[in-house]
Amino acid sequence: MKKCQFPRIKVLPLQLVLIVPFVLQIFGAVSLVGFLSFKNGQKAVNDLADQLMNRTNTMVEQHLNSYLSIPHKVNQINADAIEMGLLNVRDRITMGKYFWKQMQAYDLSYIGIGLTTGEGAGAARYDGKTLTIDDWGAKPPKNLYTYATDDQGNRTRLTTIYDWDNFQMSWYTEPIKAGKPVWSRIYTWNNPNHPYIVASAGRPIYDAQKRLLGMVATDIHLLKLSEFLQHLDVSRTGQVFILERNGMLIANSSHQQPFTIVKNKIQRLKATDSPDPIVRNISQQIQQKFNGFQSISEPKKLQFKSQKEADFVYISPWHDSYGLDWLVVVSVPEHTFMAQINANTNTTIVLCLGALILATLMAYVTSRCIAHPIVRLNQASQAMASGNLDQVVDDSNIQEFNKLAHSFNYMAGQLRESFNDLENSKAELEDRVEERTAELKTILSELQRTQAQVIQSEKMSSLGQLVAGVAHEINNPVNFIHGNISHLNEYTQDLLQMIYLYQERHSSDDPEIQAFADKIDLEFLIEDLQKMLSSIRIGTERIRTIVLSLRNFSRMDEAEFKVVNIHEGIESTLLILQHRLKDKPERPAIEIIRDYSNLPQVECYAGQLNQVLMNILVNAMDALDEVDAQRTSEQMKANPSQITIRTSVIDSQWVEIAIADNGLGMPEQVKNRVFDPFFTTKPVGKGTGMGMAISYQIIIEKHRGKLQCFSTIGKGTEFIIQLPIQQQVLQLPTAM
Repeated sequence: MKKCQFPRIKVLPLQLVLIVPFVLQIFGAVSLVGFLSFKNGQKAVNDLADQLMNRTNTMVEQHLNSYLSIPHKVNQINADAIEMGLLNVRDRITMGKYFWKQMQAYDLSYIGIGLTTGEGAGAARYDGKTLTIDDWGAKPPKNLYTYATDDQGNRTRLTTIYDWDNFQMSWYTEPIKAGKPVWSRIYTWNNPNHPYIVASAGRPIYDAQKRLLGMVATDIHLLKLSEFLQHLDVSRTGQVFILERNGMLIANSSHQQPFTIVKNKIQRLKATDSPDPIVRNISQQIQQKFNGFQSISEPKKLQFKSQKEADFVYISPWHDSYGLDWLVVVSVPEHTFMAQINANTNTTIVLCLGALILATLMAYVTSRCIAHPIVRLNQASQAMASGNLDQVVDDSNIQEFNKLAHSFNYMAGQLRESFNDLENSKAELEDRVEERTAELKTILSELQRTQAQVIQSEKMSSLGQLVAGVAHEINNPVNFIHGNISHLNEYTQDLLQMIYLYQERHSSDDPEIQAFADKIDLEFLIEDLQKMLSSIRIGTERIRTIVLSLRNFSRMDEAEFKVVNIHEGIESTLLILQHRLKDKPERPAIEIIRDYSNLPQVECYAGQLNQVLMNILVNAMDALDEVDAQRTSEQMKANPSQITIRTSVIDSQWVEIAIADNGLGMPEQVKNRVFDPFFTTKPVGKGTGMGMAISYQIIIEKHRGKLQCFSTIGKGTEFIIQLPIQQQVLQLPTAM
């Protein structure tokens, strides 16, 4: 029967196995980060372009609403004045001066009146600066006179004479025909030195009997719209332009004018014929996409691509209640936003290539360092398998391979010895087995002891609960005893008074009573009983004080935040540790220096805070005991061991507890690791290395505070605890 053969996996060199995955991971990670950064950048660009165009369009619409409402307001004022009889339409001199005054108050190009008789008057600012007054009669020719004026609006000299016919001008005919306030069609004034392209707002006027007198009109210079658009932020890189529904250009932010001059005559341009290539290109694409400009009835956000770059385009219809219907187009080129992103993309590509090259080199060097010792070890192993046991592997630059080489060399030596002594070393081999068994038993014993130590540590973690429970259980009978001592003392005094009364009233000649009194030593019994009651009272007071300190220290009934007195917690902890502080045969007592400030109540986990104080104070006492063990009694008297406890308030929002000893201090490398778990400088069995790590966790994570250690060799160590007075205060105080 033919055996089924599986396809053989190609065997790859170790160096290739080490290099390829490493390089692929680096390249893939960097490429993915670059791609995601580019995509996020593009999304940010789209959002930023939308915001910029929306803001610009809003500014343009607000300006149009404000600027184009002025002419109709002026017309309303003038029409009301005429209808009320405040302004005589037949007094053209007064009307001209009145319109001149209005031109001083408004940024307009022309304010005038045309009457049904063909007459009229007005004030003009053709060049944007100089004010003139127009006055014309009923019939041409040579019926319109333009006068220069002084600073009071008085006519000074005649400047020009024109032919003028109200009934041939759209400025006059369109408002009269509409019978209401309207905008007439945009018209131009052929003055090459001062191009005059205006939108005219007209309004019919009536007398008090509602008879038609003519119309009033106000012109605005549309080039001022172009000046406004040129001052927008977007005009530095993009374009903003306004056009009519028929495609005629009204204003743009380009430095190219929205008109042309042919044979000294001003001719308006269509947006699709604008000399500015951006305006022309975008207008042509809009016209092509929407088949003209009439069908655009709501704002549109588009993106057009030209031969060189893409443009973000925002089209918004704008109209008012007097007949204007325009389109506002905002265009921002994509390169305005994409330039930095493209630069970052190029940088990312360069970094990817650099990272790939560097990763390849590092992988090559690393794989060579790894593979070379393995190859040597493999060659030595093959030689030993062939029977050549005299093999020694040289050391390499890698610690693990050195250990492996030493192990291999040791194994080779052992193997040579084993082959040489195999036949004669059976007994020796058994002895070695027994020796290894004994070592394993020793290791097992060590593991059991370690397990016992871990169990003991777990028991110690329950000490706080035990202290609280014992304090509670002791407190009940002690309170019972203490509460009854006063009654017992009262009863005893009553009995003693009764005895004294019996002694006074009855003779003491009774031999039996006298014998019993002598037997019990009545006088000593009375005196000692009172002392005993006093001693019992003092003892119960002491037990109650200790129980209160134990309960205050354990705080097992306070699992949540509670407002506590920090000084009470410190004093309770010191009372628990009193046996460590008092003098001993080998050293005097450790002095406690209290520098307490007036602290407010603090929100905290009281029991956990007492645990932190206990850990810091115990470490300080251990450090002082270590110092005193190396000093003579004279040295200890000259420089006694001290622990200074200082409290203060910081910025009215934090309290600070500083606990300092005058021990030997800690070297820098020990101070930097004092809060690391399982790090301890104490002998085995005297410290787990978890006390300060737990303290750090309690202060930083549980209380959102700060725990710092400052130590100088020869001057001692200081731990500073900073806690917020109220837990909603999150900002840490300035580091010292």
